Amino acid sequence: MTPMKFITVPRTALLAAALAATTLLGACAPLIVGGAMVGTALSITDRRTSGTQLEDEGIELKAINRLRDAVGDRGHINITSYNRTALLTGEVPTEADRSAAEQAITRIENVRATVNELAVMGNSSLTARSSDAIITSKVKASYIDAKDLQANAIKVVAERGTVYLLGRVTEREANRATELARGVSGVGKVVKVFEVISEAELAALQTR
Repeated sequence: MTPMKFITVPRTALLAAALAATTLLGACAPLIVGGAMVGTALSITDRRTSGTQLEDEGIELKAINRLRDAVGDRGHINITSYNRTALLTGEVPTEADRSAAEQAITRIENVRATVNELAVMGNSSLTARSSDAIITSKVKASYIDAKDLQANAIKVVAERGTVYLLGRVTEREANRATELARGVSGVGKVVKVFEVISEAELAALQTR
């Protein structure tokens, strides 16, 4: 059975991120901000308010300089902000860099919670990153094919075979999304970084 880890994010600390931008955190260590194109992120199916979508965009953009200042050209760091919860994934060479990266993100305006999933190890290979991109696409495709999920409501991030799931979802949706992700070839672990809402709250969001 595929191992699963569940991270609970406080609701006060909490549909795809509004901007994708890629820069270099040094000569060969990219800092990647997670997301889709603006048109997708601001789509009507997004369960965040338009203001929160813009705040998430700002958090990801500010993270570029903050992380560069904090860790220089060391490591390969991805930052994904969803509903003002900042997820850090990737690799850094030391525990001190891991801590410095988290502190840098925590100090960004509008960040309500930080989930630090950085691994202390050498940078992942280009082959591994390509594999993660394929895994992400497959997981997203499985959500689109599913008749009982709103695919755009779930943000998918893959890192070294681990899939991170973000979004404002019901317990039913969280369990279903996890089940589908675990069935995708190449997925080693699923980490849920969901804000769980009630079915009544979902109905209110959909009528909004």
